Amino acid sequence: MSASKMSHLSSEDESELQPLLKQLLKSIKERILGAPSVECAEQILLRLEETDENFHNYELVKYLRNYIDAALGSVIEEETERCTFAEGRTLGSGQDTLVQQVTRNTRESKEYKEMMQSLKSTMMIVVESLINKFEEDQLKKEELDRKKQHEQHASYCMDNFSDSGSSFNQSYTFMNQEQLQIIVGRMDPSQPKEVRREALQTLCCAPPSDVLNCECWVTLRKYLATALSDPDATLSDKSLRFYAKTFSSSTFSTTRETYTSLAKHLESCFTSQKSPVPTLLAGMDIASPDIVRLLKKFRLLNEFQKEVPSFWIRHPEKYMEEIVESTLSLLSSTHERALGADTSLHILEPVYFLALLDIKASWFKKWMHGYYSRTVVLRLLENKYKSLITASVHQCLDYFDSRNLEDDGTDNLCTMLYHLNSGRRTYYTGHELQYIYFIHSLCLLGRLLMYTHGRKLFPVKVKNRKEPVSLKDLLVLLIRMMYQQPNSAQYGNGSQTDSYAPANLVMEVLRMLCGRKECAIECLYRSTVIDSLLFPISTLLKGKQMIVTCNETVLINTADILARIASTDRGLSLLLFGENNKDAAKNCLSAAQVIAEFTKRLLDGELPTFASTEPSSALKGAFIFVCRQMYNTCEGLEALMPYGLHESISKAWKKASLLSERIPTPVAGSESGSSTAHELQTTMILEEMLLDNLLNFAATPKGLLLLQQTGAINECVIYMFSRFTKKLQVSKCEKFGYGVMVTQVAATAPGIVALQSSGFIKALVMELWCVLECGRDDARMINPKPTPVEPIDRSCQKSFLALVNLLSSYHAVYELIGNLPLPNKAAYSLREVPSSIVDVIDRLIIMNSNAKIHSLFNYEHSHMFGVRLLSVMCCNLDILLLLESQYNVSEILLNAQKENVRESLENPGDFIIDGLSVERNHILVRMNLLGGPSERVLPPRVLQKGNDPYPWPLFSSYPLPKCYLRELSKKLALKQDDEFNKLLKNSEKQTGWLENCKKQFCKTMTTKPDVIKGSILVELLEKVVGHLSDNPSECFFRPHEVTDTSVKHLSLSPIQQLGIKIVVRYGRFLGLLKDDSDQELAILLMHCDIFMKQQQITISSSLCCLQGGYVGHDWFASTAFLIMSGDGERALTFLQQFSNLLVSAFLWLPRLHASIHLSVENAESGIHPVYSCTTYYIEMLLKRELPLVFSAFRMSGFTPSQICQHWLAQCFWNYLNWTEIGHYIAICIILGPDYQVYMCIALLKHLQQEILHHMQTQDLQVFLKEEAIHGFRVSSYLDYMENLEQSYRTTILTEMENIKS
Repeated sequence: MSASKMSHLSSEDESELQPLLKQLLKSIKERILGAPSVECAEQILLRLEETDENFHNYELVKYLRNYIDAALGSVIEEETERCTFAEGRTLGSGQDTLVQQVTRNTRESKEYKEMMQSLKSTMMIVVESLINKFEEDQLKKEELDRKKQHEQHASYCMDNFSDSGSSFNQSYTFMNQEQLQIIVGRMDPSQPKEVRREALQTLCCAPPSDVLNCECWVTLRKYLATALSDPDATLSDKSLRFYAKTFSSSTFSTTRETYTSLAKHLESCFTSQKSPVPTLLAGMDIASPDIVRLLKKFRLLNEFQKEVPSFWIRHPEKYMEEIVESTLSLLSSTHERALGADTSLHILEPVYFLALLDIKASWFKKWMHGYYSRTVVLRLLENKYKSLITASVHQCLDYFDSRNLEDDGTDNLCTMLYHLNSGRRTYYTGHELQYIYFIHSLCLLGRLLMYTHGRKLFPVKVKNRKEPVSLKDLLVLLIRMMYQQPNSAQYGNGSQTDSYAPANLVMEVLRMLCGRKECAIECLYRSTVIDSLLFPISTLLKGKQMIVTCNETVLINTADILARIASTDRGLSLLLFGENNKDAAKNCLSAAQVIAEFTKRLLDGELPTFASTEPSSALKGAFIFVCRQMYNTCEGLEALMPYGLHESISKAWKKASLLSERIPTPVAGSESGSSTAHELQTTMILEEMLLDNLLNFAATPKGLLLLQQTGAINECVIYMFSRFTKKLQVSKCEKFGYGVMVTQVAATAPGIVALQSSGFIKALVMELWCVLECGRDDARMINPKPTPVEPIDRSCQKSFLALVNLLSSYHAVYELIGNLPLPNKAAYSLREVPSSIVDVIDRLIIMNSNAKIHSLFNYEHSHMFGVRLLSVMCCNLDILLLLESQYNVSEILLNAQKENVRESLENPGDFIIDGLSVERNHILVRMNLLGGPSERVLPPRVLQKGNDPYPWPLFSSYPLPKCYLRELSKKLALKQDDEFNKLLKNSEKQTGWLENCKKQFCKTMTTKPDVIKGSILVELLEKVVGHLSDNPSECFFRPHEVTDTSVKHLSLSPIQQLGIKIVVRYGRFLGLLKDDSDQELAILLMHCDIFMKQQQITISSSLCCLQGGYVGHDWFASTAFLIMSGDGERALTFLQQFSNLLVSAFLWLPRLHASIHLSVENAESGIHPVYSCTTYYIEMLLKRELPLVFSAFRMSGFTPSQICQHWLAQCFWNYLNWTEIGHYIAICIILGPDYQVYMCIALLKHLQQEILHHMQTQDLQVFLKEEAIHGFRVSSYLDYMENLEQSYRTTILTEMENIKS
């Protein structure tokens, strides 16, 4: 039989399907009935195969499977065979792709459409037949029920409305108005109790909607309220049952009427003079019948309170307002009357009963959750029922003021509350009731403080207090309550009762406030509040014993709140500088300093309170974590530097590490095995915690220097790598990964060495190789992966950026590849995976053999990745010189271009234009040409539309084609500034010349910046440096005698030799040098090398960059050589005078390489002051002045310190035009070394829009390194830099002067 015929179902099939479908529905009946809505029921049916393990055993499923196999089996087989073996068919890789293709083709087939049409029509008939049958059965059932009800109703009428035996849970008895009026008449309080009971019983059987819509509802409501208050238990219970039935089965308008009626009744119970409510002094016996009835009513009220927010938004606001107002009226009903009396003689107010049933005010939490209801609640509280808030505040004050601190019994009260929830108590004293009310008030106020309009209810006027209680007063009160209240956990009551301890309840409130920015700003970010939090810490620091018990748990909780505050910018500023910088103005200790002092003494064991017992690891960790939120920022580290926390944490870690080594290995089965295992586990947790906090010093440049000096950088990086591989976030307060920290660490030589030894670089390289070459292990390869359209495919973008971040710093790259040859093997196995950066260069960049090409599955894609990586690396001129001197990169690229030609008779030797040849062309031009944005032309990487897609000439040998050499525009000679020239000529005769020079320089820079260049710039720099070096107060470094040493026997490193070539080439292009300047520059560099080696110390270090002299090219000396127009002697004299000044330490990087002027620790660290000082302050100022730019760097996983270190190391060569480089040197020498920081901030401000854009396109690192800085002029930002100087000079210059220490 054909598939087409088999797809049609007959009438026999329909009759066969009916019982099968019915069987399936019966099997899942309980699951369908349990669904809260029709939509949920549909989802259950749609996901039945996923959730029902018996799905494939249902007869209906088996029938449908056989039916589909018969109808589509042949179609599926044909499609599978065609998709697998047909030639020319392009499929993606993987088994899933084949399945998807076959499925799509089958669903588009004619047979599938016919089958679905037949199946749908047949199933509709089957379902309709089942529905009709169900409706017939339902009609029969309803007819039987109607007859039964009629018989019951007749019996009811004949028996003079006697009790028919119907109960609350039985079916309704429908009544007309006359019958309801009779019942209402029988409920009159003057009627006998038996008659009223029978009437209430009958009323419970009637539909609540009929009762509430009857004409006599007003009278009936009054009678129901009277019945509720009746001493007769039966009457009261039946009336309450009617209310309960109304709540559970009526419309919202009906339940609203009932609720307000119940609330008014309860209100009358408390305002009546004959109220059965006991006094506070007498306490509450919940076994008393009167109290039982009251509690039942309050429980019903409270249950409705908690349920109603889920549906009142669907109804008019006036309904909700009536419910809210009746509730607030009830809770406020007796407050005014009780103000003047003795508290102990007060009758218990409604809130006591509600608090007993809902101690943590969950009803109020639900009412305040939604804006719809919260607006009404807050409006009513403000306009009519503020007394409820006043009473809650008063209760908190009373509890705090009246308790006996020596024996307040709070721990027993917590146990009492646990017993309350367990149903073990029947009597509560007045003191216990007060505590319950206090907990309810505390939770209510805590929820109120979360919302803006709730906070606007403060201040409140409280009895017996002269001043109103403000928001700040309330927070201080709660914090003091937390400190002066022993925590129940200390006494072993367990976590079940711990949640009712005041300290923990206050902590809940404070955590809620910390979690909301506006709440934290208004409530917590106040100096008074912070002082309250710090009170026990300050007391312990003074060596005093706490007046009350302040156990470790409370201190840990305090540290938790302080850490949450410190994790936000506003909170951190408050801790560091006080409210509105008041602490700085008063010269008093800031909160951050108090915390740091406490933490340091806690770690060093110098606190008298903990002299007898060792503080717990949790306490130490909590306060270190607070400090960590501060010292992982530049401004925080600046404030905490004097305390040497890195040393204290390091000592504690080393101590814990030694202790863990001494603990013997636990032996299974021994008595001491479990205790030893526990001790070992505790010690390891402590060790890991200390290592984690020590690692976070690496978040800033200066912090990384401190971490390196502790000697624990390798262990910290290993720990970071273990968390990085698990993709864990840094901490609970820092919701991001370790990307930024890895980048920061990789910017230095010791950091990159630690990353390499930890296995991080190997893992990164192997992950990259998997993405480029291996593909997914679980995918069956049918056809090769499609060729990527972009040079860097999205699949390897993350690996590419990670490598760019890793290889950004020259000293880091030198540690990884310096003096290491390439493997250059004769053959490479396909299974041979690279494991180092040298391997990456060998396999992906230097493609100088067929063996390397044949070892790649995706040659073009992988090689393109390597070439793009090379392009970014070569933006760093020192890295370019290193690669060129070790691996002859340009020669290999030129050979590759030479081989990439067409072999045709018509045009022999024509270059083939493809992605790789265009990219190689771009790199060759970039490597050979130096210059700023308007001084060189770089060919594009993309093809153009039209007949000539790539008009730029390709080449296979140097020199470059002339089209890449941009001719400098010859500007007209500007009129010289007479005042400036006069000032320079009379420099030796005037007093105060230097100050006048600064003023005139700034004026000229603002009005005629192009004047300051050439001979004017040379004369200006020489005279300023001469004046400064002649002044002993300005000579930061002790003048060093220059010995007359011949340089003839010296030789320069290959890197310096290559550097001389490109410097001279650039100088010739600028018209500053002659053709024979190479030797002159070489002599200058050798003199500088000798001069600096005489001021270097011998360092025993494993770092490659510290083995001998400076390993990079001297870009500042080269810059000075060009400024002096190639006069080597003049440049040398200038550099020797310049070396005495502080500014030389930051402009001239080789000046402080392993220098005697640095401390031994700093010299051995391998971290230059430009990184640990200049870029440190760049990051600090960037966060304050340009927060969007700072955030963009952080989100990109890149750091401002890396790109600024790159710019500064090569004196902005290739990024600024020559004139602007001269202006940069001038402002730093004339105006001060701190202008180096302001210059970088100005550059980042200039680039702000581009930075934000490239952060979104996820290529910020590549943009900043490859692109020159267009349109920037130092003169345009001089005013901005002067403003920065006024704000930050004192701080930055002071730190720059401390580089010797």
